[in-house]
Amino acid sequence: MKNAIEKLLWSIALPGFGQFLNGKVIKGIVLIILEFLINVQANFNVVIIASFQGDIQNAIGQADYQWLMFYPCLYFYAMWDAYKDAGGAKERYSFLPFVFSAYFVTVGCIYSSNFLLFGVLLGPVWLPMLCVIPGLVVGIIIKKGLNKKCIF
Repeated sequence: MKNAIEKLLWSIALPGFGQFLNGKVIKGIVLIILEFLINVQANFNVVIIASFQGDIQNAIGQADYQWLMFYPCLYFYAMWDAYKDAGGAKERYSFLPFVFSAYFVTVGCIYSSNFLLFGVLLGPVWLPMLCVIPGLVVGIIIKKGLNKKCIF
């Protein structure tokens, strides 16, 4: 399990790194190329810098949302894949927390230019990051329900 967590953490650092560590070199190269392409086309590094500096309006203005919306699915898929290939996620439906996190982060991205939380505009970095929490919760609840064969 330690090995799977290590691969997961490297995939969080950069999609594709976990695949390299798992010996899936071609998959790792493809994921890194896709991550680089989406990152550059979405102006994501500029958006991250502006967000960390508190310049949310600039971050919103710099973001290319048509590209940025691809990022959550690529990111969470790379994490799931590295974790799974390293021997993690042996329980049925273990992919659901990753999938629902990708869904919720994508929705957070969509609404990030105008959604206020307690009167604060969080923008295209902070709101999607906060959306990971309900995504994980929903995914875990559904996974547990399906594994217990509950009908929702």
